[in-house]
Amino acid sequence: MKRYALEQLVAWSRKENGRRKPLILTGARQVGKTWLMRELARAAGMKEAYVNLMDTPVAIRAFEGTLNVQDILVALSAACGTEITPGDTLIILDEIQESERVLNALKFLRENAPQYHIVAAGSLLGVAIRKRRMSFPVGQVEFFKLHPLGFCEFLEAIGQERLARVLSERNMPLIDTLSEVYERYLRQYLCVGGMPEAVAVYAPSGDFSAARAAHRNILDSYEADFSKYTEASNILRIRAVWQSLPRQLAAENQKFTYNRVAKGARGREYDAAIDWLHTCGLVHKVRRISKPSLPLKAYLDESAFKLYMLDCGLMCTMAGLDPATVLEGDGLFSEFKGALTEQYVLQTLKLRDDLPLGYWANTTGAAEVDFVVQHAGQNIPLEVKSGTNLKSKSLAAYRAKFNQRLAVRTSLAHFGEVDGLRSIPLYAMEQICTYLAARP
Repeated sequence: MKRYALEQLVAWSRKENGRRKPLILTGARQVGKTWLMRELARAAGMKEAYVNLMDTPVAIRAFEGTLNVQDILVALSAACGTEITPGDTLIILDEIQESERVLNALKFLRENAPQYHIVAAGSLLGVAIRKRRMSFPVGQVEFFKLHPLGFCEFLEAIGQERLARVLSERNMPLIDTLSEVYERYLRQYLCVGGMPEAVAVYAPSGDFSAARAAHRNILDSYEADFSKYTEASNILRIRAVWQSLPRQLAAENQKFTYNRVAKGARGREYDAAIDWLHTCGLVHKVRRISKPSLPLKAYLDESAFKLYMLDCGLMCTMAGLDPATVLEGDGLFSEFKGALTEQYVLQTLKLRDDLPLGYWANTTGAAEVDFVVQHAGQNIPLEVKSGTNLKSKSLAAYRAKFNQRLAVRTSLAHFGEVDGLRSIPLYAMEQICTYLAARP
């Protein structure tokens, strides 16, 4: 399975000693962090010294007491059965949230052993730091956030490398010509999603039931984490918020509403649960903006927000949406009120961590623009349409109110631009920044 992130990690591995900091991969459980770290060793032509701190307490003990580089290396070598030599060995520390001592030793190793390549991962690192009030080697490590596979990675995984390449090359006339083909595969992606386990079992035979079984395993593991990694008083609230997400997204007004979690629920009772899910990477929180000024983050309304799930495939399974509804006819466009399409667009935008975004709604809630994206010194409204009905009073109201010249609509329509309204097909959304920069 090809992951585009691998190229960036290989570039990290080739930095000069002293400029290369230990690298920490973050992201939700089961997005492929462990696989990617081990694949990095192969791609960079290095030996792998893999240690899972959850399963190897002897490795943790090597960091206790007075730190000594040689003692640490000997212990890690013994734990993984690999001789660790500088320059040609990738030290992989998995589940690093299990030890605050190991986490903070990354600063020591960077300063005293810069010739070694060290990469670590911790799915619940943020939760562990908050819960245990762990200290952290600020400024001494690099971070890389891993997400589920995007649509182009999905295409490559199922053997459609040429289609993925056409999208990456931004060949707009050819993309428009192949629109029906892309739409068919996009429907498959909406059902399967980008969780590596689900894609891996789906790719060989196109078996949606196998992908659904993988989704259920992942969802069960997340529910188990609720009990394992949080206080008992918060478990039921986390589970209630999590299970309410399909209802929240399917509602006509998609603003998160506490009453959809439980009757009479209040923010002060459930905000900690939402924060836990967000810190784990299981949900994306998109806040309403008060006005589209720069920087966008300065105008986010903390009291009004939407919650999206990590992955559209998980969302389909959790909502009990039959794959046939998405794959056949107009089910994609009539069922779930466009929530699935909006979920897809959001997780595609999140593939880039450098895009601040929010959403806009007027004071009455009668008009709403799905996303407002800050890019290249301007805030750009983005309307999501799941079909080919492109009428949008809300987007027109936004553009008139804020004198907005450039706006984007993503749908199943072809590329185009009329009066500053730029059309980008849903299946081409991974290249949105390039399309935004292009002159009409």
